Amino acid sequence: MARPPRIERPGAWHHVTARGNERRAIYRGDRDRAHFCELLGEAVELFRWRLHAYVLMDNHFHLLVETPEPNLGRGMQWLSASYSVWFNLRHQRAGHLLQGRFKSIVVDPTGWALELSRYVHLNPVRLQRFGLDKSARQRDGVGAGAEPDAQKVKERISRLRSYRWSSYRAYAGLEERPKWLNCEGLLALGGNRQEKPRAAYRRYVEQAVRQGLPESPWENLRDRVVLGGADFARAVSRAAGLGRKADGRRRRLGRPTTAEIIAAVEQIKGEAWEAFRDRHNDWGRDLAFYVGRKDWAIGLRELGEAAGGVNALAVSVATRRLARKIERTPELSAALAQARQKLQMSNVEH
Repeated sequence: MARPPRIERPGAWHHVTARGNERRAIYRGDRDRAHFCELLGEAVELFRWRLHAYVLMDNHFHLLVETPEPNLGRGMQWLSASYSVWFNLRHQRAGHLLQGRFKSIVVDPTGWALELSRYVHLNPVRLQRFGLDKSARQRDGVGAGAEPDAQKVKERISRLRSYRWSSYRAYAGLEERPKWLNCEGLLALGGNRQEKPRAAYRRYVEQAVRQGLPESPWENLRDRVVLGGADFARAVSRAAGLGRKADGRRRRLGRPTTAEIIAAVEQIKGEAWEAFRDRHNDWGRDLAFYVGRKDWAIGLRELGEAAGGVNALAVSVATRRLARKIERTPELSAALAQARQKLQMSNVEH
């Protein structure tokens, strides 16, 4: 069977998931999960996404993301490559980390975003030890399942509320929302004026844990890539393919090459790239990395090769180091503004 088309539209909501190669773990500990979340926050900033929900499991992740620009593929390529390179270096491994390309569906937010976010957030309890694995849900579906006892429900709720690697705790008011997570969009869809939005959402999700999980939203997919009503599906089908073309135009017309970024930094410093790129504590090389990475999502390897073969992890570290320096050094902040002006960012089509 041919794989479904990748649909990208301005303003679309997508459910995205990716799994480890051969279903192996893609997170071996909390440091891995924390770094993935850092990169996820960077992706939100780089690609101007609105991330509405997420969960990280041992061997896969789910995202519910809104893309004001049709750039889901480009952003996921950046996120996957950035994490895979870091993971392989950290754990001294080689080869593919993720199983093929990521999977995505387009979601009608008014009809399905709330239910889909609940599906995402319930992943940590959708396990055999909580009586909510696939076989148990199938038994419930034909009326053969047993009513959960109070202790089992308590365990489910405890797991859901304590699980750190999901956006549920922020929605439920159990921890502060990270700045790269947008809770307002989903909470506004709750529509319960008699109850505070976070309390209403918490009740909506946890009621399913107490009473048994609802039908999987995937039972309602259309053409394998759309979750929504018939009118929504027709509108998406008519627009299919346009997002990719528009995104391609933006990259061809707006994105500078690595050489152009280096030339801009050379002009600011008044020196040739070769004169300062290897100089200890010189900010010029890091500025080129920063602009290439943060503003234009150029690959770590490409930037490293332009600096004489610097490895991908070193490029990432240098970019983060300069970001901290810019916050407290007016001269560096001014240099960054100059570089952006020289690259005519204000003329790029957004």
